[in-house]
Amino acid sequence: SLETLDNGKPYKDSFYIDFTGVVNTLRYCAGWADKVQGRTIPVDGSYLCYTRREPVGVCGQIVPWNFPALMFTWKIGPALATGNVVVVKPAEQTPLTALHMAQLSKEAGFPPGVINVVPGYGPTAGAAISSHPKVNKVAFTGSTEVGKLIMEAAAKSNLKRVTLELGGKSPLVICKDADLDYA
Repeated sequence: SLETLDNGKPYKDSFYIDFTGVVNTLRYCAGWADKVQGRTIPVDGSYLCYTRREPVGVCGQIVPWNFPALMFTWKIGPALATGNVVVVKPAEQTPLTALHMAQLSKEAGFPPGVINVVPGYGPTAGAAISSHPKVNKVAFTGSTEVGKLIMEAAAKSNLKRVTLELGGKSPLVICKDADLDYA
């Protein structure tokens, strides 16, 4: 019901779509926690060749308004499963779910500082995450315009890794014989 209160989505959708997705995502990501590892690579001679996977560190996660709980989980699940800590900025319109999930993680025994939620506006809280020198990666879901600002801030600060899922790129093809009045 908090998800419904937070963004106005029908309770049935929040429960059966969003929170089913939350549980499935967390279970899936938890399954990866012991599978991300390096490899020893055979080479000729008396050499040792190996890869070692290491956590990125602090991951800034900026979440949109339309699926607050599910997007929160999509952002934190992979980061936590690979040994990182997260600073999540929920959309200013829908911060309640993220704040509550952070509280639940504390009750579940996550150490302080592993899951952090910073509610606020994009130009202040989002910009701070994007430009902070101790944030090693930022992930953002939202508009192309803001994605460009995040990419610029990330490059100017510490050249942090960036993952962008940007909207506004969904063209439609209208066929010549389409009945526009019917559509």
